Amino acid sequence: MTEPAESAELARIDPDETISLLQEMVQIPSPYFEEHELSEFVYDWLDSRDLDPEYHHVSEPKITEYEGDNVLARLEGSDPDAPTLLLNAHMDTVLLVEDWEEDPCSGRIEDGKLYGQGACDMKGGLAAVMVAFEALAESDVDLAGDVVLSAVVDEEGPYGLGTDRLIRDGYTDDYDAAIVTEPGPILAQEEDIDNPALLLGARGRFLYDIEVKGHAAHGSQPHKGTNAVVDAGKVADALSNLDVGSHPKLGDGSVCPLLLEGGSQTLSVPERAQLMVDRHVVLGETEEIVREQAEEAVAALDIESEVEIGFRESPDPGIKYGPYVTPEDHDLVTSLVGATESVAGVEPEFGYFASVGDFNYLGDRADLPTVIVGPDGENIHGAGEFVYTDEVVETARIVAEGAMRFVGSE
Repeated sequence: MTEPAESAELARIDPDETISLLQEMVQIPSPYFEEHELSEFVYDWLDSRDLDPEYHHVSEPKITEYEGDNVLARLEGSDPDAPTLLLNAHMDTVLLVEDWEEDPCSGRIEDGKLYGQGACDMKGGLAAVMVAFEALAESDVDLAGDVVLSAVVDEEGPYGLGTDRLIRDGYTDDYDAAIVTEPGPILAQEEDIDNPALLLGARGRFLYDIEVKGHAAHGSQPHKGTNAVVDAGKVADALSNLDVGSHPKLGDGSVCPLLLEGGSQTLSVPERAQLMVDRHVVLGETEEIVREQAEEAVAALDIESEVEIGFRESPDPGIKYGPYVTPEDHDLVTSLVGATESVAGVEPEFGYFASVGDFNYLGDRADLPTVIVGPDGENIHGAGEFVYTDEVVETARIVAEGAMRFVGSE
């Protein structure tokens, strides 16, 4: 094998065409569970370039009744012993935020920033992997290993159904590593990290779903009842003060109560309350440990309510956001380091993602060494979201050359 020829793939990544593609995709609304139009756009874009896309159907009838389609494409290499690399990006956004002072899907460009819901999270990354994939397909250098593009649905929804279905249907079984082009530094644990950066892991997450059962009574005589709302507040406080795990790369775990619901009748002591609590975890903090810690914290409280600790219902018990870390000396990391030095002229910074996403499914459940590298911006998930256009182009070039270095060339 030979070292990749930088000009072979990078010269084909045109900045204007890349940003035009991004603008078109931002102008297509695609909140989670409503990605159909964008799925068709991505499919047609790949098909028009003879990149042989295929739809991969995603169905979840149990809870969400969701039906959608991932879009997949594959470049086949010449060496069956060479590694296969997955390039993963999601097509959906959060629900459109009402506080925008302009069309949330305007795609307006000003001062090197492109505005729109999902511009940074993560249509900028989606555009980057699409043009990188096209550049690899058109390269004069033959790939040794395979490169797979997956544009997936429902990353922003409650269960990450698109990438989950890739894993369930066995697509990831023959992959060796993955690049996910989520925005990086803005969502990193490290607050002082800047692009170009490689994020080499992420914390995991559990969501406690806790039912508190008290005893109803007339509201004028609260001492005759057991107030489930009050006791749920005590449970929330106790869980907020749990001793959480720590990891030298991923940092500390965290606990955050998200929702407390209970009571509604006038002059009635609430007999039931529902509590949801977010628990971000690091390596070593399993579901069993997380449940046991919560049970011990509740047992130590002086409350009369019955407390049942569970976890959020999911379509399958296997749907979990586990923590993971990719070693700094892994071939994918060194390939991306070399690509970053070639493209940007500097060594990338290393960091670790603060929250969870499809990369957890790939890095933990699919057991793939996974690296996040993506363009940054601001106001993610909010009004005024934007992505830096120059970082979209830079990400595309880093991904293209990094992929070539990792899978090798003949």
